[in-house]
Amino acid sequence: MKKIWEFFENLNEVVYVADVDTHELIYMNKKTLEIYNLHSLDELKGKKCHELLQKSLAPCAFCNNDDLEEGCFREWQYYNPIVKRNYVLKDTLIVEGNRRYRMEIAIDNSAQEQKYQMILERQDLEAIANEGMRLALRAATPDKELDIILEYLGKALRGERTYIFEKNETGGDDNTHEWVANGITPEKDNLQNLPPEICANWYRQFCEDKNIIIEDLEDIRESDPLQYDILKRQDIHSLVVVPLYDDTKNIGFYGVDNPHEESYEYTQNFLQIMGHFIVSSLKRRDLVKQLQNMSYSDQLTQLGNRFAMERYLEGAIKSGNLGVVYCDITGLKRVNDTKGHKAGDDLILRACDSLREVFGTYGLFRVGGDELLALCPQIEKHVLEQKTSLLRETALKNSVVLAVGSDWQEVANRDIDKILAVAEQRMYEDKALYYKKAQSNIAQ
Repeated sequence: MKKIWEFFENLNEVVYVADVDTHELIYMNKKTLEIYNLHSLDELKGKKCHELLQKSLAPCAFCNNDDLEEGCFREWQYYNPIVKRNYVLKDTLIVEGNRRYRMEIAIDNSAQEQKYQMILERQDLEAIANEGMRLALRAATPDKELDIILEYLGKALRGERTYIFEKNETGGDDNTHEWVANGITPEKDNLQNLPPEICANWYRQFCEDKNIIIEDLEDIRESDPLQYDILKRQDIHSLVVVPLYDDTKNIGFYGVDNPHEESYEYTQNFLQIMGHFIVSSLKRRDLVKQLQNMSYSDQLTQLGNRFAMERYLEGAIKSGNLGVVYCDITGLKRVNDTKGHKAGDDLILRACDSLREVFGTYGLFRVGGDELLALCPQIEKHVLEQKTSLLRETALKNSVVLAVGSDWQEVANRDIDKILAVAEQRMYEDKALYYKKAQSNIAQ
């Protein structure tokens, strides 16, 4: 029996089918094969939809697979900079057995949308920028916005890599966002905390209201050897970079590597127009992070709060073993009552420092005024016991008395609440033992 999409074989519109979960291309009709210069479905084997249709190494940032529903078509518009055509897209979900497929029908709307010829003619930059922003603003988060706009810019400018660098607190530069074309090696992880002297020449030019246009990397070999070495290692032969400003403060830069060699001025203008949107997205990203930090962090200690603990349990602990360490800051009320809350806060902070020193790589939370918690997934039982003993010693070194209870389970997801309850009960037993010993010492 024919697959449903095979009925579109001779349709004079683009039709393709891809596996939702793997992004593997399953089918293209004759029209689509022709557009992408393919001759048979055999050439699709092992190819991802984003790899072949969008020339992207990773799934498209604006992919709407998660929004598709069986029996419903989701309609939207998209300008494809690879084939330079504007399409009305109709996407739906098809389920067969255990597999889910995305079927897309793309209706060429270029004849009615003359503005999308502007990339070929290099006209009406604002309209191109508006299309990129329209796609980006559909994103759920500012981070996703930035990913989408970098992808759109990279494809529209026919570059190999687009990126954002931001100045960090130490004065260096961090590559915070990047898109790379298919077959290009990502560099973001290798470009963190670049020393200030690397980009010093660029920042000097930014202060003079200049952008950076390098048409041939060899031109800066003698004049800017530090930057030359960094770019040469990335196989960059040309680039265009513009500064990013928050009001009058230069917060970094963004740009494109190896753009189409006849479009440097066009690329510069395009990047300048989009710069304001980039900065706006960065500011929204920072605000969201700040609000999330306020929502999920204890403001005094910066440990996670109860909301953060619940989210951690849902997201981080799926299977495997789990160690729990429950702590009580013994004597906190007495310190608050006799020495004041400032002294009490100092005691809490010393207790948190002790917990971080020993369990800093795990999930740490303040779950009550004097109660702290460490959640340790994928920790061996003997390691948990060693660290628990070390915590007691570290706390005493920091002039803190901690009542500590712990529990370990080989299969964490069976009953996490029970593990927490056992660790908490052992903590109360440890606390009671401490006060019993204290009273005994007083009696003697």
